[in-house]
Amino acid sequence: MARKIIYLINPISGTRGKSSLQEMIIRRTREQNIEFDILPTNAEGDYDFLLPFIEKQQVTDIVICGGDGTVNAVAAALMGTDVRIGIIPMGSGNGLAFAARIPKSPAKALDIVFAGRASAIDGFTINDQFSCMLCGIGFDASVAYEFARQKRRGLQTYVRVSLKNFFRVSPWSFRIHFPDQAYSFSADAFFISIANGNQFGNNFTIAPKASLHDGLVDIVVVKKMNKLRLVFSVLNQILGNNAVLKTSELEQQAAGKKNILYFQTSSLIIDNPQRAPLHIDGDPSTTSERFVIRIVPLAFKLIQP
Repeated sequence: MARKIIYLINPISGTRGKSSLQEMIIRRTREQNIEFDILPTNAEGDYDFLLPFIEKQQVTDIVICGGDGTVNAVAAALMGTDVRIGIIPMGSGNGLAFAARIPKSPAKALDIVFAGRASAIDGFTINDQFSCMLCGIGFDASVAYEFARQKRRGLQTYVRVSLKNFFRVSPWSFRIHFPDQAYSFSADAFFISIANGNQFGNNFTIAPKASLHDGLVDIVVVKKMNKLRLVFSVLNQILGNNAVLKTSELEQQAAGKKNILYFQTSSLIIDNPQRAPLHIDGDPSTTSERFVIRIVPLAFKLIQP
């Protein structure tokens, strides 16, 4: 079947201009003799219009020139279809692209799109909202809320906002349940990461053992501790020095001196009585007093090396 590509270009993601990218896409796709269209991304994140368009136009590939939030919204709309999703990383973090080893260079990312090798990867839901990469409850969600209000994006802005929030953040209380087991534990924590892949973004690895297609989400609970110890504990997690715990070990470790609890599961319930903030793939989302998390195995097809 002949390929038909739809390029979705997000005009506000990240920091780089999009006009030269669009010119390169047009020139190089024509050189490949592949039929294509270019559409703007939807500011509201609603991509239900894609399904009838794909069927009518016999679209084989949707290529997102944007960040994790746009990728997530498109993937949610295309779940269960045979349409392949490609990424040209243009966001501030690009967590899914980097987890899948898609290069930041638009030209090299476009080479991968043209090669057209795709495989199915997992996603997960949190209170029935889809996530293709990473959700955060607590500190990183506070950063996401403030970052979303900034006029300028990019890594420098993200670091500045993160440092500002670091010095004023306090831990929240959580209770974590395993639906398949009569088991739960409590923890006061600065943040909880629910990760399908290994990244926060910008090659900042929060869940080093995570896989995009293992049928599990990786959970990282960063417990209450002093701020200096917090820095070194998170650095240890990034460097992969924390072993993945068995669920049977968690109750003892939660009550003990271990600063970070790192484990894997296919489902989870998190009680959030203090309504710590939530982000989904970097975009602020409505929080809740309870989060139900479930893996969605092999949710969509991602074009990758």
